[in-house]
Amino acid sequence: MRAGRFQTFAAAPLVLLVLAGCSAPTAAEVPSPAPPGTTSSSARPSPASPSATPPVGASATPTPPATTTPTRPPVLASDGRPREARLSVPALGLERFRVRPYRGAPDDARGTRIQNGGIAASPYGSGGLTGVGGIGNYLITGHRTSSTKPFATLPRLKKGAKVHLVAAGKRYTYEITTTRITSFRSKRSLAQQSAAVPGRIGAKPTQAMITLSTCRTPEDHAEGNFWSDRFHNPEHRIDKIGVLVKITPT
Repeated sequence: MRAGRFQTFAAAPLVLLVLAGCSAPTAAEVPSPAPPGTTSSSARPSPASPSATPPVGASATPTPPATTTPTRPPVLASDGRPREARLSVPALGLERFRVRPYRGAPDDARGTRIQNGGIAASPYGSGGLTGVGGIGNYLITGHRTSSTKPFATLPRLKKGAKVHLVAAGKRYTYEITTTRITSFRSKRSLAQQSAAVPGRIGAKPTQAMITLSTCRTPEDHAEGNFWSDRFHNPEHRIDKIGVLVKITPT
């Protein structure tokens, strides 16, 4: 009996310890309730902080697409200064024929004297006329039925024929593109002949062009037109027009 009572008393502290572990918390351990309308800081979700580094493969600042400005190819031309030149037209059998520049208009008094002297004349300083290879209209006049007759067969020159000029160490190659008729009795027609863009008065030139001009005397006379000016030029002239296609050193 004594031993059983001891076992009962020994177990009592254990029961007290278990009861203490399951007892309600004291006032100091219970958190105070939050005032109405507020949220506890422990319950409020914290905002997500932005990532310090962008995701792999992404850029922090979008890069605008690169733009390229197209570059225009350089214009094929000389500085346009008037120069002595030598003219060759293989389709006409013309080789290294002398061309003299002069200030004036096509087939004026000075130009006619140059042609009467047996060479070709190249006016500049009026309209849109320029020197060999220049942007604008490089015009050459030559006799067809008198003097040395350099342009005797010019009317037969066809589209695509090549015309070569050598001046100041360079060779300028033009290609014939069209034919027009100029009337000496029409101021407008004469202005079109000397325009920077042949046939287009006032048009801005963008390339180097050439006009080879000679009289239309046989055709005018065959048609019964015997008009002539004081320099004995007939009413009409035949103009072969071309564009510069190549410049090479000589």
